[in-house]
Amino acid sequence: MTREHERLEEDRQRGKNWKRWGPYLSERQWGTVREDYSEHGWSWGEFPHDHARRRAYRWGEDGLQGWCDRQCRLCFAPALWNGNDTILKERLFGLGGNEGNHGEDVKECYYYLESTPTHSYTKALYKYPHAKFPYTEIREENARRGRQGTELELADMGMFDDGRYFNVVQEVAKRSPEDILWRITITNRGPDPAPIHVLPMLWFRNVWKWGSERETPLRKPSLALHGDHVFASHETLGDYLFYADSPDAGSETNWLFTENETDYRAIYGIGGPSEYVKDGFHKLLIHGEEDAVSPLPMGTKTAPHFEFMLAPGATVTVRCRLHSTVGNNEIAGLDQFNEVFAERSTECDSFYDEVITPGLNPDEYLICRQGYAGLLWTKQFYHYVVDEWLKGDSDGPAPPEARLNGRNSDWVHFFARDILSMPDKWEYPWFAAWDSAFHMIPFAAVDPDFAKDQLLMLLREWYMHPNGQLPAYEWNFSDVNPPVHAWAVWRVYKIANPKGQRDMLFLERAFQKLLLNFTWWVNRKDVEGRHVFGGGFLGLDNIGVFDRSHALPDGGKLHQADGTAWMASYCLLMLAMALELAEEKPAYEDIASKFFEHFVSITDAINSLGGTGLWDNQDGFYYDQLIVNHDDPLPLRIRSLVGLLPMCAVTVLKQTKIESLPGFRKRMDWFLSSRPELLKYINIRRNTGDKKSALCLLAIPSEAQLRKTLARMLDPREFLSEYGIRSLSKSHEKEPFIFEHGGVRNEVRYTPGESDSDMFGGNSNWRGPIWFPINFLIIEALERYHHFYGDSFKIEYPTGSGEQKTLKEVAIDICDRLISLFCRDEEGYRPCFGEAKRYSDVPHWQNLLLFHEYFHSETGEGLGASHQTGWTSLVVRLVRDRREKLCQKAL
Repeated sequence: MTREHERLEEDRQRGKNWKRWGPYLSERQWGTVREDYSEHGWSWGEFPHDHARRRAYRWGEDGLQGWCDRQCRLCFAPALWNGNDTILKERLFGLGGNEGNHGEDVKECYYYLESTPTHSYTKALYKYPHAKFPYTEIREENARRGRQGTELELADMGMFDDGRYFNVVQEVAKRSPEDILWRITITNRGPDPAPIHVLPMLWFRNVWKWGSERETPLRKPSLALHGDHVFASHETLGDYLFYADSPDAGSETNWLFTENETDYRAIYGIGGPSEYVKDGFHKLLIHGEEDAVSPLPMGTKTAPHFEFMLAPGATVTVRCRLHSTVGNNEIAGLDQFNEVFAERSTECDSFYDEVITPGLNPDEYLICRQGYAGLLWTKQFYHYVVDEWLKGDSDGPAPPEARLNGRNSDWVHFFARDILSMPDKWEYPWFAAWDSAFHMIPFAAVDPDFAKDQLLMLLREWYMHPNGQLPAYEWNFSDVNPPVHAWAVWRVYKIANPKGQRDMLFLERAFQKLLLNFTWWVNRKDVEGRHVFGGGFLGLDNIGVFDRSHALPDGGKLHQADGTAWMASYCLLMLAMALELAEEKPAYEDIASKFFEHFVSITDAINSLGGTGLWDNQDGFYYDQLIVNHDDPLPLRIRSLVGLLPMCAVTVLKQTKIESLPGFRKRMDWFLSSRPELLKYINIRRNTGDKKSALCLLAIPSEAQLRKTLARMLDPREFLSEYGIRSLSKSHEKEPFIFEHGGVRNEVRYTPGESDSDMFGGNSNWRGPIWFPINFLIIEALERYHHFYGDSFKIEYPTGSGEQKTLKEVAIDICDRLISLFCRDEEGYRPCFGEAKRYSDVPHWQNLLLFHEYFHSETGEGLGASHQTGWTSLVVRLVRDRREKLCQKAL
């Protein structure tokens, strides 16, 4: 067992609180729903970037790759100034959803390089240009380009040419749970000397201003200079000492103090409660206002001020230490500083050498290390109490009356003050239920307890609605994400522990709450009781011909192939869990029978309702159907992931499992004997002469339907890209789907890159690009079909090639295509970086990876959120499976 594994066990047993501190600070708190108290609900405009340095946040904090405790009471992160910028660099800059030509978009270059699960060691890199940051220019140019243009990035503007930037590396190492060392290493990569100011900031989140009964302290927290260190005192967190120095600084450390209070004069034009305000350090450095900081060495925000002139290639280091007054390990000040970093870095390597599958090539190993690092860095403190937010704060003006009936007003029970896994801590600094489910698959390999806790947390009564619905995301908790939570629970249950040691208590706790969620889906999304489901946009944003989360033409209704497929999958997963639980508790056999019967009924409906259900015999594909004015269903002939998802509703049961549960077997036999027309949906395969080896296939498509679906999916002219499975058939490039009704024309055209429409803000695109989560599910489905059919089932792959492959071989190849996005090609370029050749040609940009939200289906370039390591870190699991499972030799 490595030392990091020991720390995980100590934390699990609550012997030592190793996870109390971590990189839990958001990269963006401004522009979020939580900070928006307006009537109109346009969060980008209500709290823009220009307010971020001046206004105290209500529900959290942000910083540049910063840290805080698990309740975000005390925070630390650096502020930087190159002598040219008009704004002190305290946080990452990006365009809001109302400014970017493809929605919100961070405009900085930063990378998560290392993290252990307990955050005993973390490392991150930020590239800070020498030149004045082009805030205005980048806004104006992105606005000019519009939806049809590409996004403008800093590198496009020459901000990193000739290496004229600083590499800012932040490392944090824990000597013990309450003794934290912070090292900032800055290198001038340019050809000329360049100045830089470094302020390692320490501050308290403002909880004293709002009048909250839950958080307002009896005693305001304080920071005060005591000789060579700052004394930090908080009534619930405790007392801490903060040290800082630089071996490269030539003078005595100059400490600055101000208050984490809103600059009322700058924002509202009136005086506020404090003369010294949040942007005090900005005013001092940028504008030379010496009276902007407190003359007394005390406040709620502090930083030592270091100023350096770096020669070309020169490096300077700033050292900091934060420790509890009762946890100093009998070590004074900054003694034994570098030794701890060396030890923790070595322990980090040892941990991943044990976790990561051996035998990987260098590119695959890099994917795993930085994939896990990004996954762990995107854990964030998330605080949102809807009831308080709707009513407003007692110390502020009453919110508009309309808010009480507006966004999230039917979620007054919702209470979050937790560390959650975020999709992206800048572009999406709020949890999304279905994103979180996918995150937990790679998480289960490095921190299974965190993965289980996250899945259970979203099922708790302060998250889940009393009616059983899971909250989607803060922009609209009532929106409907695909029901993948059960899938994540089942996968984490199997990944986290070896067979025979699995966590039945976790499974049972999740199963009980999932029953509520399943019932909500059946009652709300199958309103006719015919086992064909709607659901709305279901996370696939603009994949349909119109916005599926809004009212349909003439009050029509939509029978959704994906909604129905998701629910069939949900049944199979609940069936699998119930059968597992029934081995120890026979009462679960009854509920297993219910899910078996429900699955068969859904499968019958999607294949036969009204004749052929949602299956189109002519095209050999599943389509959504629109029903308007009670007329005959109109198939929406869009070949997209919507029609591939029914293929993913599949599981294989072993005959031995069925025979070991006589109550379930008896009920299954009765159901099928009383409904013989449904027997066609149950396929049995036996090895000759061995009844015990029989397998039972439960799947939406028949073998004939599966072959027709695969023929399209594996066709390079349709879904099969060099980099995975497209979200929309390429055939719609020349033959777009057009729907006209009531004088309105709607069109769906293959768009391999960024969205060219305004639907869902234009910042995601499901009309062509490669998306990891669905590709991952497709690969899993192919594995299951191969497990049942074996090597006897072959398909032409790629379609039109004349080559016949087993489904296992197809799954391996699709896996390789996805992994290749991050691997160097013959010329040394990684497809995920598109035309950004610096990542291959410039030494200090090499071996850096970004895990984008989705990928251009023709070039492989990463698009959308640039740090969506959450579900794109599924590539780490693919690398593991590729080595451990998909390529293992048949015994």
